[in-house]
Amino acid sequence: MVRHVILWTLKEEYAGEAKEKIKAGIKEGLESLKGKIPGLIDIKVNTAPLASSNCDLMLDSSFEDEESLKGYSGHPEHVEVANTKVRPYTSSRVCMDYEI
Repeated sequence: MVRHVILWTLKEEYAGEAKEKIKAGIKEGLESLKGKIPGLIDIKVNTAPLASSNCDLMLDSSFEDEESLKGYSGHPEHVEVANTKVRPYTSSRVCMDYEI
């Protein structure tokens, strides 16, 4: 099994209600991919970091294997969510993929 973890920081111009709405849209979009992409076992987005955090949200997902993760990356439904709900609003992205 492979874990795929991403931490994002939203662009500085977003704050308050707008920021919360963007985070909710990212969560809804990514979590809606469960059951639609072969090899995707689980996908969760945490939008409520503690004050000690230095990012705004986290994707925690698991895949059957590395090949499934590669398929997810280019899957049209994932690309659509990334291009419309994630990339336009984020300023930084850190990713770690690992086998468990």
